[in-house]
Amino acid sequence: MTDKRFHLAWFMNFTPDEWRAPFGQGGYPWDGQFYVEMAQTLERACFDYIMIEDKLMVPETFGGDRKFSLANGMMAPKHDPAPLAAAMGMATRNLGVVATMSTMAYPPFMLARLSSTIDSLTRGRFGWNVVTSAEDLAAQNFGMDVLPPREQRYAMADEYMDVVGQLFDSWDADAVVLDRENGVYADSTKVRAINFEGEYFKVRGPLNTVPSPQKRPVYVQAGASPRGRDFAAKHADSIISVANGIAGMKEFRDDIRARAEKIGRNPDEIKVLFCITPTLGETEEDAKAKYRRVTTSDHFVNDVLASISAITEIDFSQYDLDKPLPEKLVTNGESGTLDKFQQWGSGKTLRELAAAEGGGLVSSMELIGTPAQVAEKMGEAMAEVGGDGFLITTPVLRVSRHYLVEIADGLVPELQKRGLVRTEYRHQLLRDNLQEF
Repeated sequence: MTDKRFHLAWFMNFTPDEWRAPFGQGGYPWDGQFYVEMAQTLERACFDYIMIEDKLMVPETFGGDRKFSLANGMMAPKHDPAPLAAAMGMATRNLGVVATMSTMAYPPFMLARLSSTIDSLTRGRFGWNVVTSAEDLAAQNFGMDVLPPREQRYAMADEYMDVVGQLFDSWDADAVVLDRENGVYADSTKVRAINFEGEYFKVRGPLNTVPSPQKRPVYVQAGASPRGRDFAAKHADSIISVANGIAGMKEFRDDIRARAEKIGRNPDEIKVLFCITPTLGETEEDAKAKYRRVTTSDHFVNDVLASISAITEIDFSQYDLDKPLPEKLVTNGESGTLDKFQQWGSGKTLRELAAAEGGGLVSSMELIGTPAQVAEKMGEAMAEVGGDGFLITTPVLRVSRHYLVEIADGLVPELQKRGLVRTEYRHQLLRDNLQEF
């Protein structure tokens, strides 16, 4: 890879912003305008895409009830990402917008139709973050008592991807003829039923939407387990990853690329982006003081543990904050996140695990300092890893305008000065911008 540039994206969700902080929006109103303006800020900084995370339940694992989650605005309330993605996309011209939608919750036809519609509304800049859902509480909102085992969820998801792929292909690219003279809008010989009947899904088709600019959305995925990596290597255009240090980033990316090559995919088609949370200051001392102040607060520790509890369905409130975890834990939920969080054998207390890079929710990489210092470290990391870029985020996904400006007007110009990230968009479609380098 000769081009040293890498991609930038942002990982967020449609929940209250950093409402407790001095520079917070305050958590209201819920009209989405704060996040629309966020998208416009990221477009100004030439980010590739903004991704909206989602969960389909009010968490009740931490402490055994929903009190903490609601009192602290942690993962609830959480509004639907798809309408927000459409709003952000229609208020921007170049930024990609990615919505999380679960294969458990959306019938394949509905998801394909919704994705096609938003891709048209955004003129070819929509992406779908493919998730299978990992919480029994979410399953119980869709007629199940518990989730299927992880292996079965991925088997279902593989079939799901086959179904939606056939639906996106059910219209030929030139099916819309707009023949006014003969009164023909679409050529019926170029639109066909798929008559799919598999182990888990049965769908007649065709879609009733016209082919969108990208024909199908960009596929984003975050599989971390061996089965998840296989799924991501097979389907994803971009992969979200949380890794232990630069060596862990390189191992993950090399592994994904090897899995892709094994099944005949060009690994350069897959852009692996690592979650990071830079802490910026006017001086290195300012940044370090800010980092200590944030990560040692009781709010931060409990919010991180509540977030980890929700996605792993393990109640971390039952363990002593100032002692190591008493046992190696397992889950049917997000096992990759749990494995990174535990750091089994490290001797760290639970409080230290929560404070360390957001408790496993971001990659372990010390990015604390001035914008110039952090930009230099990011460039060095990507040079060693080999690509492909970073997702900026925060440990519990809250964001403030203050932090956005630090990134967009502080960090990004330093990255651009070094020739590490784009300074303009050269393509209309999100997929083309991702494949540019």
